[in-house]
Amino acid sequence: MTDIALRFDQARWSADLAIEGGGLATDDGLVTAIMISLFTDARAREDDPLPYPGADRRGWWGDTANVNDNDAIGSRLWLLEREKLTEATRNRARDYVREALAWLTEDGIARDVTIDVGILPISTAHPLGALTIGISLTRPDGPARQRYDFTWTATARSIAA
Repeated sequence: MTDIALRFDQARWSADLAIEGGGLATDDGLVTAIMISLFTDARAREDDPLPYPGADRRGWWGDTANVNDNDAIGSRLWLLEREKLTEATRNRARDYVREALAWLTEDGIARDVTIDVGILPISTAHPLGALTIGISLTRPDGPARQRYDFTWTATARSIAA
């Protein structure tokens, strides 16, 4: 499976289509798909506490036409942007990542997905601390595991795959 590749611009905390040799670059599909799944804002649920009073519940308008309400693009990680890095926040992040990546096993892309979320303490590189997100998956047709690692903070975010 190949897909059009996105390249992440850490300084702008955004992604754009990757160009190589004058054309669109491709990747194995999973790096781009996982980036979209994690870092696109899913719509907040009615009972989700919003980061700002009266904030927009976000989400992609195209999800309103889904037959299955759980078949949405993105994650609810954005809800954590003002949270302190506590064990409860780490657990919510893990739940949001699991929810956002559930399609990998449901659609048969992966046989198994393992999610590790940790807390990076405050440092010069991460003055507010950060959450580390590690994703390991096993493809259905082989024993090889692939690993993707991301670091998420509200202000100084980075991504690696």
